[in-house]
Amino acid sequence: MDKWLAVRDLADGAAGVTGEESSPPVLVVDLGATDWSDTSIMSAAVRALTEPSVVVIGVSDTALPAAAADLLEHLTLTFAPGGPGRSWVAVPEVETAVAAVAATVVAVPRASVTLAMLLRSTARIPVRDGLQMESLAFSTLQSGPEFAAWLGSRPRREVKPSGDVVGLARDAGVLTITLNRPERRNAFGREMRDRLIDALELAALDPSVEQVVLRGAGPAFCSGGDLDEFGTFADPATAHILRTARNAGRAVHVIRDRVRAVLHGPCIGAGIEVPAFAGRVEAADDASFRLPELSMGLIPGAGGTVSITRRIGPWRMAYLALTGTPIDVATAIDWGLVDAGK
Repeated sequence: MDKWLAVRDLADGAAGVTGEESSPPVLVVDLGATDWSDTSIMSAAVRALTEPSVVVIGVSDTALPAAAADLLEHLTLTFAPGGPGRSWVAVPEVETAVAAVAATVVAVPRASVTLAMLLRSTARIPVRDGLQMESLAFSTLQSGPEFAAWLGSRPRREVKPSGDVVGLARDAGVLTITLNRPERRNAFGREMRDRLIDALELAALDPSVEQVVLRGAGPAFCSGGDLDEFGTFADPATAHILRTARNAGRAVHVIRDRVRAVLHGPCIGAGIEVPAFAGRVEAADDASFRLPELSMGLIPGAGGTVSITRRIGPWRMAYLALTGTPIDVATAIDWGLVDAGK
């Protein structure tokens, strides 16, 4: 970015946080030289960020104090070596990280701003309401030009039946559910979603199932949504109704205290959004986690703005989605996305 604003600029109302003066809709705020004891400036800056319709990035080359917490909560994300709570992300090169976010916002401004606005709500409202909001936003973007451009840029392959895409095994009180489409790296298509929901609903109705273990067969736990199914519904409204009626993440959430997700290899998109609803998430050393949906002109749509946000906070969720950067198991455990190694 050519110009980084100061916190005083926010307080003075010169930042254009409504999006009317910002093209592309991304602002960078230099927090390094801020006088955090000036409560009047802090209060005015927070008021300016109450309902932003731009992506607002905070940056600092030093750890931020506890006094910065209220302002950081109102930013989309912050790059700093330390700070209060989960509102910051440490990166090797701040300018590189800022450039990566800005590049995403330039490429898909509608999806980027939609994500930033959505994350302000999904961490605070009930899970069911959050999933409804996410689905409505996802469906809106499905009818937009950014997703249309992505869809038109790739060849469509025929979706072929995959056989028994979800395996079930019962050992006393433990039900093991295995995503079983290894030839497609367990791509999360409609058939797999429906069979997974059926299995989870079975467990919900059977009190003798004391624990549900969720695994994936093959080299990846799940490579995310089946891209060959994207955009195949007749209209986004129908897709929204089905997505909310048949939501695997919500099915996990209903029995989350009994669900242990055991992850390995790439966990992409739905491959981390759905298991993040589990009461316990474990991951092998080779696991990695990535959210690529914005590169398609979309936002995470398998529940991630709800599940992942509850685990790591909206700011680190924004980082994952706006950069598409994968994180390893150590980082995932440190952030709380994963509870333990395996």
